[in-house]
Amino acid sequence: MSTITTRNADDSKRHCAACGDSDDGGGSLKTCTACNLVKYCNRTCQIAHWPAHKKACKKRVAELFDKKLFKQPPPNEDCPICYLRLPIKGDQSNYMSFCGKMLCGGCVYANTVAAADTERFKCVFCRTEAPSSDEVLIERMKKRVEANDAQAMVNLGTYYELGTMGLRQDHAKALELYHKSAKLGNNIAHFNLSLCYQTGYIGEKDTRKATYHRQLGAVAGNVKARHNLGCHEGNAGNMDRAYKHLMISANLGYDLSMKLVQDGYKKSFVTEDDYAKTIRAHGKMKSDDRDGSAAADAAK
Repeated sequence: MSTITTRNADDSKRHCAACGDSDDGGGSLKTCTACNLVKYCNRTCQIAHWPAHKKACKKRVAELFDKKLFKQPPPNEDCPICYLRLPIKGDQSNYMSFCGKMLCGGCVYANTVAAADTERFKCVFCRTEAPSSDEVLIERMKKRVEANDAQAMVNLGTYYELGTMGLRQDHAKALELYHKSAKLGNNIAHFNLSLCYQTGYIGEKDTRKATYHRQLGAVAGNVKARHNLGCHEGNAGNMDRAYKHLMISANLGYDLSMKLVQDGYKKSFVTEDDYAKTIRAHGKMKSDDRDGSAAADAAK
């Protein structure tokens, strides 16, 4: 079986890359699903051509993955109270177990400060009474998990991981909930899994799995996962990739990344234009109520 040398991309789409047979427009050739660069008659041709195709295929796969990895993540939903975009940093938002809504910390803080005593601890969105005990909260959370609520899975998993809210510590259950939430695309679940596998604190220590979940978390918009990717690349000496990650997370309002970008600008790793754009984007997530919420958390 001979390997053909194609002159252009169109030729590779019309002929089997291994034996050279023409497709003739019949749609009988199957595309390499990894790189989408070449086509084959069948599995036998694909296996035979792999030694010649391997290098180009892996290069293209890496290019496609980087394109996805370094794309600015989609914005979060708006807070249903103030209609400002929810902070991507998870600890600046509050999950309501009553209705499953995610509210910004600023709105929850504003309600706590301004509401009457009888209203202060009700859900800001649906006005449901706060749970009277940890047991009631856990039951509400389990109902949200049964409804396939990815954030409820993360929260309940955290309670099992730490053994809080009256639950016995159960690392296996925590991992199960994190994985289930991650499959639904929850970026916090991916970040939590990256920490579990990086440290081996829960389950096995697996650097490959840690990187995998860190990358998926970053793609889904988790600024801590993105920041950690930047730090890992920087420690490995890959400064261009490091600051690409750090600028993305700084654009989303992450202060630690912004500080490193400032340092990178001083050391000429970040251009003046990129630095100016990052500063402008970093300031867009600010509001008085959110600043007040952050200050109140810091004072605890």
